[in-house]
Amino acid sequence: MSVHSSAVIASGAQVPASCTVGPFCTIGPEVLLGENCTLISHVVLDGRTRIGARNVFYPFCSVGVAPQDLKYRGEPTETILGDDNTIRESVTISRGTVGGGGATRIGSNCLLMTCAHVGHDSQIGDHCILANAATLAGHVTIEDYVTLGAFCPVHQHCVIGRYAFIGGGTIVTQDVLPFSLTSARRENKAFGINKIGLERRGFAPDRLNALQKAFRVLLSSKQNTAQALEKLRGMENEDVAELVAFVQRSERGVIR
Repeated sequence: MSVHSSAVIASGAQVPASCTVGPFCTIGPEVLLGENCTLISHVVLDGRTRIGARNVFYPFCSVGVAPQDLKYRGEPTETILGDDNTIRESVTISRGTVGGGGATRIGSNCLLMTCAHVGHDSQIGDHCILANAATLAGHVTIEDYVTLGAFCPVHQHCVIGRYAFIGGGTIVTQDVLPFSLTSARRENKAFGINKIGLERRGFAPDRLNALQKAFRVLLSSKQNTAQALEKLRGMENEDVAELVAFVQRSERGVIR
């Protein structure tokens, strides 16, 4: 194990020999690190934190710290990270709370850029990007392959659907449609499908065409949500069915 002499690893922490722990890092007694993780310097890993393999932590990030919730009284809650994540400078990830399910989770292959914040009990899927200073309040759910732009605050209990792209500076106070391009340009609204992102993820032209037709129906100002959903149910397509199901189960309403 490569551990700098200034690093502090508490008794009870599990740090495999394949890990690298740089200067002035601190690892708490209930931290479980996976193989081949790298802590560059000044990293804080705290609380009941389980981390997968090959994660890289940049200077001054804090993972598993106590939640910014006045109701929290030191209960034994968790932070869970998957594999191959990159956690950049000054990122903060709070552990869960009893009232929110007890765990904050981040999947695998995610990039959290400088100063991003993941609030307590938030759930992030795989292959997600949180750009600089994107901030998640507590209880936010982000599904797979989502890109959240710089300086985007997300309200508590919002859900961001798969493959969504949210432009920088967008204030998210309602659920974000899967496959969508949503932006604060002029006003917060969905502008259609995330075509470039979907093409990069291998979506065939027929899938893109079906989604474009569905979004034209859903975003049309000539009909309300119920009317649009009724029309979409007649379109036999797995992606469209996912879009319909997302809108139906939304509790905060969706950005249209």
